[in-house]
Amino acid sequence: MYWRRLGRRLDLDHPQTLNEKVLWLKFNTYYKNPLVIQCADKYAVRDYVKACGCEEILNELYGVYHRVKDIDFNALPNKFVLKLNSGCGMNLICTDKHSLSIPRIKRQLRQWMCNVQYLRYSEMHYAAIPKKIICEKFLETPNNAAPDDYKIYCYNGTPHYVMVCIGRDKGRPKFYYFDTAGQLHREMTVEGLAAPADFHYELPAGWNEMLRYAAILSKPFPFVRADFYYVDGKVIFGELTFTPAAGLDTEHLPATDRLLGELIDLKQD
Repeated sequence: MYWRRLGRRLDLDHPQTLNEKVLWLKFNTYYKNPLVIQCADKYAVRDYVKACGCEEILNELYGVYHRVKDIDFNALPNKFVLKLNSGCGMNLICTDKHSLSIPRIKRQLRQWMCNVQYLRYSEMHYAAIPKKIICEKFLETPNNAAPDDYKIYCYNGTPHYVMVCIGRDKGRPKFYYFDTAGQLHREMTVEGLAAPADFHYELPAGWNEMLRYAAILSKPFPFVRADFYYVDGKVIFGELTFTPAAGLDTEHLPATDRLLGELIDLKQD
């Protein structure tokens, strides 16, 4: 699959890139690491965040459900997000409950509860996670737009790069890499799309605060991406991502893949 998707040979004996090292960690350690398994669970990770003394950054939780039929839609607010506690991309965003097709939503959730996506991509740390559905507060800016997403690449508890995702609700999001000092790195691109020459991004007031939380939460791990939002003057925790794109990310150019990977020290794991 690696050759088919990335067009180059996988070297797990001497991994160099982010993709290669994520695959090495996925196959050798992460699947049997109890803390990784807990923190890959979007519900159980809340206990880890609390244990780290960071409870104040948790998003508001409306409910957790073991079965689709347990969800009481009448008790939920007009706007909310439903998501599976394991895996990737299994989120349902509701911005107006009155226009929601509840039967369709229930069908989709039942399909996800039966999903074994982790087998396709060998993300076996997800296999040990009991499936649940969680319902959280819908996050938006005062202009009713999706907040920017701050994905912080952390190595043994040290944040190094921040990928800022802008306009994810517009259908064509933009991705830009910054170092922790807020300096834009134009050479680091997603899909080869560099920032325009006149691009300027105003760092949020909570930039350093997000970096501080990322350092705390990432400390036990050789690599993890800590995701945050900054809404209404408050840092909100998103998730901890241990295997971005399952180690098969085709959107990074080889130079970016190598730059993000060279900071992972596998000897310490």
